[in-house]
Amino acid sequence: MLNNMIRIIIADDHEVLRVGVRQILQSNDHIEVVAEAESGEQAYELYNKLLPDILVMDMSMPGMGGLEALRRVLAKDNNARVIVFSMHHEVPYALQALSSGAQAYVCKSAGAKDLLTAIKKTMAGKTFLSSIVAEEIALKKLTGEYTAIEQLTAREFEVFCFLANGKKVTEISELLNISHKTVATYQTRIKKKLNIESPIDLLRTAIQFGIID
Repeated sequence: MLNNMIRIIIADDHEVLRVGVRQILQSNDHIEVVAEAESGEQAYELYNKLLPDILVMDMSMPGMGGLEALRRVLAKDNNARVIVFSMHHEVPYALQALSSGAQAYVCKSAGAKDLLTAIKKTMAGKTFLSSIVAEEIALKKLTGEYTAIEQLTAREFEVFCFLANGKKVTEISELLNISHKTVATYQTRIKKKLNIESPIDLLRTAIQFGIID
């Protein structure tokens, strides 16, 4: 293997997408996809086993979500390079990824060019954002509009998104593979941090932050 070969793990629960991303990346002579993961747990395990140069990971996966996996990877290796590759182009998702330690946030809708650019920037120690979110983040940072949502931890944000989309505590517990009591605790913290007192408040807040339409 060449010394300048970039070793990458792809983590996404959609097999077709993983295959497509692998083909795109390996069309570059300096990139090798060393493994694929379909969950956050598997991504974490494979990262620790293979120690790739970059982990390209979706945010929304069953069980341990991408943000929680990102947190754990960085807790184990604070030099880890992680690119979040997400279908979400709303600002809160990107802010959560960056605050959790991701070096880059690439929207799947942006295509292969953005992902390859993100890999190049990340290897150079720089950050990268797809333009669709970069401009919006710059604007919202000036207004302070997303200060409240940034107070949520990665796991709280995941639970908030599920609640906003109508999931019950029991459903969230099963999806994230955590206890009912733990989800209820997160729900209480979310309500306190975002000043939510009713289901209507929750929906209004989710709409305000672009979590739901």
